[in-house]
Amino acid sequence: MRSGVGSRDVIVVATTDFALYHGVVAELRDRGVTFTTVEPGDDLPERTRVVIAGAGEDPRPDDATDIDLVRADPDAPRRGVDAALSVVRDGGRTVIGVDPGNKPGIAVLSGEVCVAAFQVPVADAAAVIEDEVEGAVDPVVRIGDGARLVGASLIDDLDMPVELVDETGTTPHLGTGARGMGDVLAAVNIARLAGERVTQRTIEPTAGELDVIKARSRERSPTNREIDEVLARRVAAGELSIEEALAEHREP
Repeated sequence: MRSGVGSRDVIVVATTDFALYHGVVAELRDRGVTFTTVEPGDDLPERTRVVIAGAGEDPRPDDATDIDLVRADPDAPRRGVDAALSVVRDGGRTVIGVDPGNKPGIAVLSGEVCVAAFQVPVADAAAVIEDEVEGAVDPVVRIGDGARLVGASLIDDLDMPVELVDETGTTPHLGTGARGMGDVLAAVNIARLAGERVTQRTIEPTAGELDVIKARSRERSPTNREIDEVLARRVAAGELSIEEALAEHREP
């Protein structure tokens, strides 16, 4: 079966793993990527650049020194497709852009191409970022300098190179039908801006930021309790979660 094979840099799927085959093919089609498929052992098309196969498989001929092999996992076909696309694009550094907030926008770029995007609760952001850079060579995370407390907390949570980016002007105008995409599109723009390398960000919370933390503690408390300013400052510094602060606040 063929799917729009072009004249160069052909991606070939060649595996006996049924689940992997369907996962990779679906991912390639969803992205509109040109590819072809062959049975393992069949001749590869001319101008094959990369072959996607399963664990222990290598469908390349012995003399194919110019064809790369990507072994993909049926439980994570997107990773295999990302790796194959990186080959045909001659590599490209993995850059993660983050527009911080209660539900940060996260964009994953391989070179100049956005290969994945997310918007998740702030508590899940670090785990998503770490998962996306797994196996990447020399990745960097670029975090916008707005939502200071969230950004500072993310910097502390990430064990990888982080740059702080001036996010002025990164949120685009949203036209009809684009509502809700602003944070993700801002993350794409943030990823494309070089920033200042940081290992931590010390923030003295403003009165307004402390009020927001106190308000959130009321929202999350079954009895509508509000933590005091001392605990709110510890939450702002990343020492406690709001739930931990509420637990301490209950103690006599």
